Amino acid sequence: MEAPPPILHSRNTQKAQTHTSTAQNKHPKKRSQRNHRPGEKAAKEKEWRSKKLRSSGSAMEPGAKAPKKAGTAGRRGGGGPKKKAVSRSVKAGLQFPVGRIGRYLKLGRYAKRVGSGAPVYLAAVLEYLAAELLELAGNAAKDNKRNRIIPRHLLLAIRNDQELGKLLAGVTIAHGGVLPNINPVLLPKKTAAAKEPKAGKEAKSPKSPRKAPATKAAAAS
Repeated sequence: MEAPPPILHSRNTQKAQTHTSTAQNKHPKKRSQRNHRPGEKAAKEKEWRSKKLRSSGSAMEPGAKAPKKAGTAGRRGGGGPKKKAVSRSVKAGLQFPVGRIGRYLKLGRYAKRVGSGAPVYLAAVLEYLAAELLELAGNAAKDNKRNRIIPRHLLLAIRNDQELGKLLAGVTIAHGGVLPNINPVLLPKKTAAAKEPKAGKEAKSPKSPRKAPATKAAAAS
């Protein structure tokens, strides 16, 4: 038998075939999107969740939520009563803010690393100094019969205390004034003025005219 003659395609038919193949390859996603339904994805997710719950051994409905575990307060999805936040100042028994001092230590770049105990220690030292200074300033205000502490009382408290005076030796307090002090050289000489009248009285007493005749009469007898 003779072989069938080869089929010759024209240029137009070849172009049409290539055009249709490229059009199919260009937009595969559009066709899938047309066939996709909006509720299909949610249904598949529900089926997958239900299968997963069944495989784990918990008999739950596909729409039900998983029970919250106890002791997961503070985490995502944790339930139960939340614990009240306790600040580091309360834990350390201080009034000065430990967290704020720690933040300033980090922002100041005083060191590459800052330990957890550094702000607690610094807050305790600052609180002690403030309490000591306020106590002495309050005593100075009471001595001056005042109910309010003013810069003058602070200066008197610092300068009259030896340790605080050394610590704040180079500090100038506005409207504080100075300590009351007068050099004894500038005071008037009261001792020399007091001795002169006493010496004059002693010199005049033996020369009194009344006592002289009495002594002569006693000598004659």
